[in-house]
Amino acid sequence: MSKEKKLVTEQLTLEEQEALMQKYDTESNQRNVTGIAAIIIFTLLISFSLFQLYTGFFGAYTAYIQRTIHLGFALVLIFLLFPASKKGNKNRNRIAWYDYALALISFIVCLYWPIFYDSLVKNIGSISTVQVFIGGLAILLVLEATRRAVGLPITIIAGVALLYALLGPYMPGMFAHRGLNLNQLVKTMFFTTEGILGTPLKVSSTFIFLFLLFGAFLVKTGVGTYFNDLAISIAGRRTGGPAKVAIFSSALNGTISGSSVANTVTTGAYTIPLMKRLGYKKEFAGAVEAAASTGGQIMPPIMGAAAFLMIEFAGVPYWEIAKAAIIPAILYFSGIWIMTHLEAKKTGLVGLPKEELPSKKEVFKKIHLLIPIFVIIIFLFLGYSIERTALLGILSAVVVSLFMKETRITPRKFVDALTSGARTALGVAAATACAGIIVGVVTKTGLGLKLGNGIVDMAGTLTSNVNVQLLLTLLFTMITSIIIGMGSPTTANYIITSTIALPAILALNDQLDFAIPVLAAHMFVFYFGIVADITPPVALAAFAASGISGGEPIRTGINASKLAIAAFIIPYMFVLNPQMLMIDASWLGIVWIFITAFTGMIAVGAGLIGYWYKGLNWIERILSVITGLLLMYPEGYSDAIGLVLFIGMIAYQFIFKKDQGVGQPVEAKGA
Repeated sequence: MSKEKKLVTEQLTLEEQEALMQKYDTESNQRNVTGIAAIIIFTLLISFSLFQLYTGFFGAYTAYIQRTIHLGFALVLIFLLFPASKKGNKNRNRIAWYDYALALISFIVCLYWPIFYDSLVKNIGSISTVQVFIGGLAILLVLEATRRAVGLPITIIAGVALLYALLGPYMPGMFAHRGLNLNQLVKTMFFTTEGILGTPLKVSSTFIFLFLLFGAFLVKTGVGTYFNDLAISIAGRRTGGPAKVAIFSSALNGTISGSSVANTVTTGAYTIPLMKRLGYKKEFAGAVEAAASTGGQIMPPIMGAAAFLMIEFAGVPYWEIAKAAIIPAILYFSGIWIMTHLEAKKTGLVGLPKEELPSKKEVFKKIHLLIPIFVIIIFLFLGYSIERTALLGILSAVVVSLFMKETRITPRKFVDALTSGARTALGVAAATACAGIIVGVVTKTGLGLKLGNGIVDMAGTLTSNVNVQLLLTLLFTMITSIIIGMGSPTTANYIITSTIALPAILALNDQLDFAIPVLAAHMFVFYFGIVADITPPVALAAFAASGISGGEPIRTGINASKLAIAAFIIPYMFVLNPQMLMIDASWLGIVWIFITAFTGMIAVGAGLIGYWYKGLNWIERILSVITGLLLMYPEGYSDAIGLVLFIGMIAYQFIFKKDQGVGQPVEAKGA
């Protein structure tokens, strides 16, 4: 068998990828129906996309109508497509009678607002018995749809929040509040824009859907496959090539993907077998892909759709958010790249043979497939509205696809893109509606402020120094964000962490000598909510990667967390010095921060891997990590000390240290 044929047979089949997605990604656990049911679902999916395109082009309806129609499409389709349990998915071509009933009830409940809009608006301050019944059904339907399409973690949090709202007077200590009766709770949740129909669903029903549709059109042009080909042509021959292919490809796929697990499975199906074949251990190979794929969620311009939510929650223009995310994202992927390179040098792993690489000439012939992504970036930079930018992105994807026969979007592909985009949006719609419940309860009861003050007070009991208190508050907020973020998709993850964990950081502003920018605080909780996907014990992305590599899941998660160390360090840095987010910074200051932080990542990576130019013992590894942290800490004196230590360690490696027998890569072509 030739090397090329061997490479193909080691890749996962589409069926194996689908099985992994269904196991680890709740949003992929959909039925595959046939007959009349399939026609009904197909019609609804097309209608959903056409409705969003129409309102994106001509303007959205009033808030209540736009959001309830969006929610109605999502609920009906979720009950038709997602079984009540994974066990129920064994018979994937049938829909249970009760799911038809739930879909019909969802249709009636969500149609209530558009039909009775005028009378409801006139009597917005009161609520009738019928409305209590309708609103109560809406809450239950959203919770059940979210459980099916998104998973239990966010559903449980929302359920606990509802109980907390009702049982306020009976809660202990600082958690006690006046409480809401059933009528008040239902009214807040479905008859105001403070609950289910709140800001999260607003963003889902406008910005996010159109960008998910944009991603679907890019996939139909073959851009996902092109990302892999581009990555392997650039990085495949380098030291430990397949690992660098995984990093590069996942970073590119992250610009259009909204899921760490989906990114892990689709890219990892190709890269993980390659890494294993060239000598990477199973757990390390899976960890590289999981860490890189999770990093796709912090990669501008889309950032797993959280960038558009951040506009509303942080009150910051889109371009400021995307700009702020650039340096942290580069440092994140640089950190993984550095550590995989050092691991490859340490163990003597080589790049891919030349005959297994795609032709660079053929790859760069398709470089035009990247144009739609640049269109998005350019028009957002020029200040176009997000909806109009997304529409222009979709149009550019269609136009660009016509340049070559193999990428051309035919009428069939066009329709497939519409249905695929709508399917992808279902989990997001459910998650944002359910997150609206949490946000509504937190707003009504003041829970966010109470939790924030509680975290600050807990830190204050451990120290009287306000700077140490800040670090402890950040530590406790990090732990809270990781716990809350476990098992939640990016959009819901960010909404919950920004609602529950964020207030703690901002609560310290009155006590500090400097003010922590709101955007820095939002980015802090966003980062730690995201890394929950690779942080044991849940670590969904790591578990999905281990399903491909055959490695032990928890060990894969630990390795992924080590590779993603930048995500655990950088948020502290940009809170302490927001210049890293390009906030109130000169270009000279930004360049200096980037250089020192990047240099610090090299030292930290060397310490964690145990290899630099030559092998490191434990004392040298610890010193290397300290050197890196000093360089990454945003202060002049720490940079100076760190640079002296950095240069000293390199000199020591070359002058005094003998090679300790670690492997040297052959046929490698640099880092």
